Amino acid sequence: MPSHDAPAGLPVPFGPEIWTVAGPPITGMLRFVYPTRMIVIRLGDGGLLLWSPVALTEAGAAGVATLGPVRHLVAPNTLHYSFIADWHRRYPAALVHALPRLRADRPEVPQGPTLDEASQPWAGEIDQVLMRTRIADEMVFFHRTSGTAIFTDLLQNFPTDWFPGWRRIVARFDLMLGDEPRVPRKFRLAITDRGAARTAIGRVLSWPVERVLMAHGEPVTTGAAEYLRRAFAWLNG
Repeated sequence: MPSHDAPAGLPVPFGPEIWTVAGPPITGMLRFVYPTRMIVIRLGDGGLLLWSPVALTEAGAAGVATLGPVRHLVAPNTLHYSFIADWHRRYPAALVHALPRLRADRPEVPQGPTLDEASQPWAGEIDQVLMRTRIADEMVFFHRTSGTAIFTDLLQNFPTDWFPGWRRIVARFDLMLGDEPRVPRKFRLAITDRGAARTAIGRVLSWPVERVLMAHGEPVTTGAAEYLRRAFAWLNG
């Protein structure tokens, strides 16, 4: 999982000027294992933006290099940063973009521009909206050229047999298993300002979204706008 990204480690086209790269699974809290996915976007100047870099391999670096020069490394939320320093050592001229909360909590993240909703080097090509929760701050992106909305952990979905034993029971209760990606229950409970969250998602729903990518789950490639309305309808409850 996910099959879309095969072969592992190499860029797979997802749409105009956007690719996905599968990384090896990682083990998180309570030994829950998660698949990893990096997204590569080629900007108008030919430079590459690497979203949520996965574990660096020679094959992966070589595959990315065929697409263009790496100029931006993005930690899209405060949990997805583990491999960004490795990629920065490989591409020291690339700018590392991280949220203020991540820089405050993780000084090992290389210094670079602050990731916020203000103008960025990719303004006009990628829009962005910040969602805040007690678990993590997350910047949601919209790549205009491909019509792709990009989420990190706010949307997740796993095959029913992905987690073994008691972890499968927990994952089902947390809404991580199902017919389509959903906002995990823990993230719903971690939103302290629902008004701000509704405003942020309202901006997301205003985008002309044609497909949805996320770090942990199969992409949504049909009916994406209606899917997003379903995925966040609970915010209005």
